[in-house]
Amino acid sequence: MAKDERIAAVTGRWAPRFISNGVPLTDYDQVTGALERWDDWCRAWAARAAEHEEAGRKALADGCTITAAQHLDTAGVLYHFAKFVFIEDMDQMRATHAKAVACHNLALPHLDPPGERVEIPYQGKTLYGNLRKPDGVAKPPVVILCMGMDSAKEEMSTNEAHFLKRGLATLTFDGPGQGEGEYDLPICPEYEKPVAAVCDFIEARDDLDANAIGAWGVSFGGYYAPRAAAFEKRIKACIGISGPFDFGELFRKGNLNDVFRVRAHAKDADEAYEVAKRVNLTGVAKKISCPLLIIAGEFDTIAPPSEQERLVAEASGPSELLFLKGGNHCGNNLRHKYSPYSADWMAQHLGGHVQ
Repeated sequence: MAKDERIAAVTGRWAPRFISNGVPLTDYDQVTGALERWDDWCRAWAARAAEHEEAGRKALADGCTITAAQHLDTAGVLYHFAKFVFIEDMDQMRATHAKAVACHNLALPHLDPPGERVEIPYQGKTLYGNLRKPDGVAKPPVVILCMGMDSAKEEMSTNEAHFLKRGLATLTFDGPGQGEGEYDLPICPEYEKPVAAVCDFIEARDDLDANAIGAWGVSFGGYYAPRAAAFEKRIKACIGISGPFDFGELFRKGNLNDVFRVRAHAKDADEAYEVAKRVNLTGVAKKISCPLLIIAGEFDTIAPPSEQERLVAEASGPSELLFLKGGNHCGNNLRHKYSPYSADWMAQHLGGHVQ
């Protein structure tokens, strides 16, 4: 039987992302190799995640916290990829998502360095995040990690690690329409609003340096982080990876429209397009005055490099384009070429260390 074309589309587009964000290669090969129907995607990945979860819970019960953290963190990533664009069965998706969150929460206090689940008040509701602080730094600068349309905080350990090694804290959060925020809150193109709430939260902590806040965003977060930096001047440096400049135009071309519609809480494509048109940095990019690093992949078919080039051209502050020749969307096939460099860049602007 031929594989479902949706499986081929997802694996063809995101295979490097799975591996770079923590899916063991053997798990990836075995799960995707056995799949033939998209309807089985979530169930198959969840079954493999459950093996890591079982091993992690057993290690935790045995007091082997290092092993427990490794397995539970991996389980969270696999559960995340089970649900990440699986919108055909919302009940199954939501139940699997809950397992991703539960496993990552169990892993958090045992990671190196450990993490803390935090609750951020926002418009009468709550945004959930993971705060991790580097060892040996009393009051570290902090990088806010902004998720994409289909990413969530449980997927971000490998991204956080680069900043933590350089003396920077990370606050990875699910905003409106993302992860734990996707059920009660629709996508918010005016992303300075949730980021302002995160900055308020940072200011209320006495263990974080609220005068040295950076923002980092990947994929749709590559729009969100620069958008926030344009209006939220507490952000002192910003990194955006493969974000759209004008998503309304990209929406017309059919990139992830169904996922966007669901996360925007839109009843149909026309209503979703009205939200998509608001994802636009025209007249906004010029308000970005903090240092800006934008990363683009040569072969990005979701948000082509012309989108990132326009952002760099229109920003008013010091801006840099890191163009990844041969790079795909988010450059996940070339993470070694930008993740260490971008972490150094952020540390230099916020006062971390690179030695």
